[in-house]
Amino acid sequence: MTYFNTIKQIVFHLKTSLILAVFCIVSLATSADVGAQTRIKDIVDFEGVRENMLIGYGLVVGLNGTGDTLGSSISTRESLVGMLERLGVNARDDSLKTDNVAAVMVTATLPPFAKQGTRIDLSISAIGDSKSLLGGTLLVTPLVGADGEVYAVAQGPVAVGGAEAQGAGATVSRGVPTNGRIASGAIIEREIAFDLEGLDTIRISLRNPDFTTARRIADAINAFIGGPIAQSRDSATVSILIPDSYRGKNVALITDIEQLQVTPDMSAKVVIDEQTGIIVMGENVRISTVAIAQGNLTIRITETPQVEQPQPFSDAGETVTVPRTQIEIDEDADKRLSVLSKSVTLQELVDGLNSLGIGPRDLISILQAIKAAGALQAEIELL
Repeated sequence: MTYFNTIKQIVFHLKTSLILAVFCIVSLATSADVGAQTRIKDIVDFEGVRENMLIGYGLVVGLNGTGDTLGSSISTRESLVGMLERLGVNARDDSLKTDNVAAVMVTATLPPFAKQGTRIDLSISAIGDSKSLLGGTLLVTPLVGADGEVYAVAQGPVAVGGAEAQGAGATVSRGVPTNGRIASGAIIEREIAFDLEGLDTIRISLRNPDFTTARRIADAINAFIGGPIAQSRDSATVSILIPDSYRGKNVALITDIEQLQVTPDMSAKVVIDEQTGIIVMGENVRISTVAIAQGNLTIRITETPQVEQPQPFSDAGETVTVPRTQIEIDEDADKRLSVLSKSVTLQELVDGLNSLGIGPRDLISILQAIKAAGALQAEIELL
């Protein structure tokens, strides 16, 4: 009996260990899956829930001699005269020579569902020949939208992050003194009508269009609701029919959809900025086996002119400059053909490229050549 009990205990321990091992493997796989997932909220925009751009033209006054030159800035002069006339001051016949006024463009962003009386931030940019907006105050400026309607009114002191100091022999500048901001400097006067609760269909727009990601989003929504209410229309759009359980509660539906987790799919792409030498590769970039030989042709031309003079105390001859030119050509003859093996993971691809021993500038040319040879399974995007 003791022998059989021992066998039973061994089998029990083996079963327990096997179950624990399987549980650990499943847990690790699930953790890796969850780590690659992201919220729908972070990769999509809901149609109709968007910002609107506002713009206006105004005057900044109170500058310490750093404003526009009214003699050359005709628009600034006319704007100043028109504003004074609206206030009952006749300045048409006066010779205005003030240098403490600057014409500026005012830009702002109208948030979605912004209500009347809400304040928004402003960006101020000089459009004349003013030197700085430091210490200035923006006068009342209407801000219009793309339809020409006034949606907000701006006014307030300008906060400038840059500064400039100039002397007789030197000038020191930090930042851009002709740009500034006004925190909460505009009051919204008109609202944009949008009835979110009255919609029968909600459309989702992907920020990075992809057919696979769009279908995964639709599948996640359908699994959450328990019915086929979501359908991917194209690579950038997912259409959602409002279910009966959420009728009249569209905000609650959007909130629940935003928190769903999906795994975005990413196409193989290599992004190259030739100006800065930056190379960014996606996870799915792969290279087939290729042989690469890379060498630089360097030509050095050195000019060392020499001066030849006549013999001392001689009556004839003159001092002349004789050119001396030395030319060197370096063809990197020690470079040999290297084999870049087929890569399975991004780390293997990086290790293979690093083994060539080249810098980012040469690597850009090599990647373009590999793409031309058909061995780079990725799209190259130049910035």
